[in-house]
Amino acid sequence: MKLRPARSVRKVNSQAWSRYSRRKPRKSYVKALPHTSLLIFKMGVDKPSYDIKARLVSNYDIQLRSNALEAAREAANKYLEREIPNAYLFKVITYPHNVIREKKMATGAGADRISQGMTLAFGKPVSVAARVSKGQTVFEMKSSKDKVNVVKEAMRRASSKLSGTYKIVVEELQQAKSPA
Repeated sequence: MKLRPARSVRKVNSQAWSRYSRRKPRKSYVKALPHTSLLIFKMGVDKPSYDIKARLVSNYDIQLRSNALEAAREAANKYLEREIPNAYLFKVITYPHNVIREKKMATGAGADRISQGMTLAFGKPVSVAARVSKGQTVFEMKSSKDKVNVVKEAMRRASSKLSGTYKIVVEELQQAKSPA
């Protein structure tokens, strides 16, 4: 079975299911935790000489699956590596904790006589997602002022891979003055 479209899980209108305990497995609501596609959270080089910080901020509450976050991370990082290698720091701020459940349904001829419909439709864990609220930062990039257009383009490319609408907030960083 294929992955369902993002529109089926992007609304934050249900209870969060994220309780998974390794130490006390009997206390877990979720018995088997699906793996996350997102594994790298910090890319680039951290330098104290960076002037600007750009953030990708959500315009409304939304739920983003880990594979969408990974696709956005790859798109932005690939562009930054090509355009300004070793002149940026890129961080993924959100982490996919929320477990998404899915009730598998039978399809095809005679499926109505086989399937149980919505009877006991709790579903099995299929993926994990990050719950992002309005105004929350999804990605953060640091670089120098002369590379601000490249950073904005990388953010735009990342936002095109995600559900929902986002704004790019660019702010200047205060440089720490060294004691003389």
